[in-house]
Amino acid sequence: MKLLAKTNRIYLTFSLVIYLLTAIAFYQIIRLVIYDEVENRLRVERRDFEAYVRAHNAWSNIPYFVENKINVTPVRGEVPPISLEIFTDTLILNRYDDELIPFRQLTFYESIQGKIHRVEIRKSLIQTYRLIEVITVAMLLFLGLLLVGNFWFQGKLSGRLWLPFYDTLSRLKRFDLSSVTALTLDKPEITEFRELNDALQKMADKMQQDYRSLKEFTENASHEMQTPLALINATVEQLIQNEQLTETQTHWIERIYQASRRISRLNQGLLLLAKIENRQFSDSQPVDLSALLSEKLSDMDEVLSFKQLSVNVQRTEPFEVQLPVSLADSLVMNLVNNAIKHNHPHGRIDLVSTKDQLCLSNTGGPLTSSPERLFERFKKESAGTDSVGLGLSIIRQIGDSYGLSISYQETAGIHCFRITKVVS
Repeated sequence: MKLLAKTNRIYLTFSLVIYLLTAIAFYQIIRLVIYDEVENRLRVERRDFEAYVRAHNAWSNIPYFVENKINVTPVRGEVPPISLEIFTDTLILNRYDDELIPFRQLTFYESIQGKIHRVEIRKSLIQTYRLIEVITVAMLLFLGLLLVGNFWFQGKLSGRLWLPFYDTLSRLKRFDLSSVTALTLDKPEITEFRELNDALQKMADKMQQDYRSLKEFTENASHEMQTPLALINATVEQLIQNEQLTETQTHWIERIYQASRRISRLNQGLLLLAKIENRQFSDSQPVDLSALLSEKLSDMDEVLSFKQLSVNVQRTEPFEVQLPVSLADSLVMNLVNNAIKHNHPHGRIDLVSTKDQLCLSNTGGPLTSSPERLFERFKKESAGTDSVGLGLSIIRQIGDSYGLSISYQETAGIHCFRITKVVS
C-alpha cells in the first residue's frame, strides 16, 4: 500500500470517528437545550395553574380541553410530598388520526379544596422532534461535506507536497550503476526532501565510483593473474616431461602443478562471482535450460560411460528463462559436473523438465552437512583436492541475480537440485 493511501485511510478513519462523536455530542446538546426549554415552559404553566387554583380554589378543564394538556386526578392512598416534581416522556393517542404523539410531561401534586390532586401538564414534542431532526440532518450534511472536502483537499495537498519524493523515487528506479550517466536529483523547497536528495546524491556517486573501481579491479585481476598462472602451468608441464627428474622431484612438481591449476580455477570462480554480483552480464536472452542440460549431458558421454552412469531425460515442456548465454552455460556445467562428481559407479542421473520447473537429480552417498550450507562459498561435501568449493555458490548467485529459485533436497540417496522461476 502506498504511503499516501495509508495516510488518507488513517485520516479518514480518524475523521469519521471524530465527526461521529461530534455529531452525537451535538445532538445530545441540542436535545438537552430543547428539553430544558420545554421544561421551563411546563414550570411556567405550573405556576399559572397554581395561581388559578389559589384564586378560585377549584379547577376546570374547560379552557384546556382542546389541547388536552392538563390532567388533574385526586390522589388515593399514600400522599406524596407536595414539592415532588417529575419530568417524563409519554405518548398520547391523537383523537383525529389515531397516531401516538410524543409529549413531555410534568407531574406534581397540588391541594385543591383540601384534597391532594396529582396534576399532569403535558406539552407536545412534535415540533421539538422535527426541529431536532432538521438540525441533525443539516449537521450530518454539513459534517459530511466538510469531511469529503477535507479528504479531497488532503489528497490534493499531499500529492503536491510529495511530488518531489515521487520524482526522486522515479529517478532512483531508472538509475543504473553500470551506466556512465550519473544520478542527478533536484533540490526541492521542502527541507526534508532536499536533505534526502543530497544524501542520496552522495550515496549514488559513491556507489557508482565503487562500482567502477571494483569492475576495473576484476577486469585487471582477470587479465593480470591469468597470465602468470598460465606461464607457471606451462613451465611446470615442461618440467614434468623432463626424463632426468627423480621420482621425488616429479612428485613435488606435480603438487606444484595441481596447486597452480587450483589457484587458476579459484581465481576464475571468484572473478565470475564478482561479475555476477555486479551485474556485469547484461545480454540476457531466452534460454531453454532443459535443452542445454540435455546437450551438456550428451557431450559428457565419455565421462558418463567411464563412471558407468545412466542418464534418463524427461522433457515435457521447455524450461525457458532469461539469462546471459555465458552464465547459462556456467550454471549447466556446474550442475552436470556436480551430478557426475558426487555420483557412484553404476549410478544414474535424472533430468525432469516442465514449463515451471527443472529438476536434475543423481544418486550418491548420504549428505553429511546442512543442505543450505552446500551453497556457501568454499563449502565442499567431499574432501577432493580437485574442487574449490565455488560451483554451487555460482549456481545460487546466478539464480538470485536473475529471478531463479534454486533448492536442494536429498531423499534416500537421491540428490535433487530444483530450479523454479521466482514470481515477482
